[in-house]
Parts: sequence; C-alpha cells; structure tokens
Amino acid sequence: MALWKRGRVWWSYVWVDGVRHAKSTGTTNRRVAEKVDRQFKEELTLARLGVAVPQPEMLFADLAVRFLAEGSPKLWHRERLKQLLPYFGGDPIGRISRGLVREYRAHRHAQKQVSDTTVNRDLEALRHFLYWGVDEGLLAANPLSRMPLVRERRNPRMVMSVAEEAKLLRAAMPHLRAIIIAALDTGMRRGELLGQRWEHVDLARALLFVSRSKTAGGEGREIPFTRRLQTLLTASAQPRGLVFTFRGQPIRAIKTAWKATIRRAGIRYYRFHDLRHAFNTRLMEAGVMQEIRKALMGHSSAEEVNSIYTHVELPAKREAIRKLEAWVEQQKQQFDQQGGRNDSTEVSGTGSAEGRGYGSGRAETVEEEKPGGSRA
Repeated sequence: MALWKRGRVWWSYVWVDGVRHAKSTGTTNRRVAEKVDRQFKEELTLARLGVAVPQPEMLFADLAVRFLAEGSPKLWHRERLKQLLPYFGGDPIGRISRGLVREYRAHRHAQKQVSDTTVNRDLEALRHFLYWGVDEGLLAANPLSRMPLVRERRNPRMVMSVAEEAKLLRAAMPHLRAIIIAALDTGMRRGELLGQRWEHVDLARALLFVSRSKTAGGEGREIPFTRRLQTLLTASAQPRGLVFTFRGQPIRAIKTAWKATIRRAGIRYYRFHDLRHAFNTRLMEAGVMQEIRKALMGHSSAEEVNSIYTHVELPAKREAIRKLEAWVEQQKQQFDQQGGRNDSTEVSGTGSAEGRGYGSGRAETVEEEKPGGSRA
C-alpha cells in the first residue's frame, strides 16, 4: 500500500529503482489522496524514462527567469514583464486561468487609465510565456490557448504635416535629424534604422537594403533613396559599420532625445513610429499602389502579402519614391503660398550642422542630449 496517514494527512510513498520517494497529498480525503498518489507515480515513471515532467507548481516568476535565460527574449517581452511579474509572479503556472486574467484586466484599469489595446498586449505576452512553458514540458497545456481578447477600438492617428516636419527638423540635434529624415523618406522602423549598416547601402545605385527587420518579409528589402536622403548618406559615407551613431558609438534608444525634440519644436506629440505612418500616408496620397507600399515598408502579416513582394520590381519602387518627392514638394509650395515659411533644408551629413542653426555663426541655445538617456 502506497498511502499512509501521518497525523490526519495522507502521504504517498513510491519505490523506484530501490529508492523511496515520499510526497504529502495535502488532503485528509482518501479518494483525493489516491488520485494524487497515481499522479505521483506517473511523474516518477516519466522522470525515470527521461521524459520531461510537467511542473504546474512552478511559480510564474521562476518561469519568467528561465524564459529570459533560455527562451531568446525580445525587448517587448521584458517590457511586458514589468506589469506581469508584480501580479502573477507568486502564482503557480498551473493555476493561471481565464478567471485570474479577468481579475488582472480589472486591476490594470483600476490602477490607472490604460486602453484595452495595452492590456491585450500584456495578455498576449503572458500567453506566449505559457506556450513556451508547454514547449519546454513544464506545462501539459496552455490554459490561455483559446482565450478571447477584448475587441480593440481604433483611435484616429494624426499624420505629420510638411510644416510640422520642418519645425521638427530645425529642433532636432544633428544625429537625431539624420534618423528622422531617414524614417520619413524610407518608412523604416526605429530598430531597423538603428541597426542599419553601411555594408548594405549602395550609394552608386541610390539603394538601401534593410540589414535587420522586425519581420521576415522586411529582412533585406530594398528601398530607393530620395534626393535628400542620398545627399545625407553621401556626405557621411563609411566603408562599414552602423549608419547612424552618436559620437562614433551605437545608438541604443532615442526616446529621451525624441521627446525633447518634440517639446522644442512646439508641435503636437507624435510617436517616432508615426514617421513610418507618415511615409505610408504620403505614398498613398501620391497615388502609389498598396502592393508597392507594402513592399517598401516590409509588411509580412500574411503569406499572400509576401507573395506579392516578389512581383514588385525595382523600377516600380523608384517611381513610388519619385511620386513621394513630388507630393512633398507640392505640399511645400502650398505652404509657401499660404504665407508660411518653408524652413526645411537639405542636410549635408549626419555629423555636420553648418547652415542649419547649429553652426558656429550663432549662439547654441539647445542643450546637447544623449539619445536614450543613460542607456546611450
């Protein structure tokens, strides 16, 4: 008999290869204890055969630590853990359920004003961690596998005007101004820009190949230059290394410098990602077809989209960039005719600021900022 009572609680004793294993069932009920005993025997048998044994009693905090060490975490995983760990960290992963998730959603809304979109991203990360636990044999199944998420409301997204772009470029420091111009003229993501290398820039053909992308469809895509971007890159060309740097060092983040630039420019707040949105919108208003816009931006949300990319030839992309430049020039002319002043200028390089308000001929009134604060 494998069950014995110690006090009022049943204990399970199992012999495996001459070694006795003991485990408390935690109950005084004989029938429940027998179920725990059978499960204990199965776990020991699987362990003897080298099969991974689920560990539903593992704390979520321990799962997160293992994921960060072994699961190839990305930046957004770490960011979401800042919210998930304080709430789920002390819970066993086997007890995380939809009911607990509903309580978390209510907790997040009561804590401060957040959108359903933000909470959905948290829960998607949580579900991803649990799926990793299933793959590693720590969980038998993911309890959130078919969990429906709250339908998200689509907020209107403002598009940066040409006048606002001119103010933003005037207020930006030289290293950030170069990144902003590249974002507006290529539609590249922040991570793609900060990881872009000179080895993948073809100045002779006025063509850029994306070195590192968030999506598989965006990896290695080709983007023709605008005249402004070609002038910028030609003036600071290097044989190898990162394209955008700060005092010769890689730029890890631009959040602090971006917010300071928006404040100095005196325009409404935009996210840096809105520059990519502006690129797409300007192409659309210039009459560029959707398939070509997707190819330039590296969208890979579906298989049929990827199949379209292979049929978008380089001349079509060059024509799209030509239309973009023509549309921007038209907007500048309209801005001038309405009594505004066109303050946008040609940038000659990533390191030089002569003639743009940062030269030695006038007093510097803007403090120099490190991109990303202490993490730069």
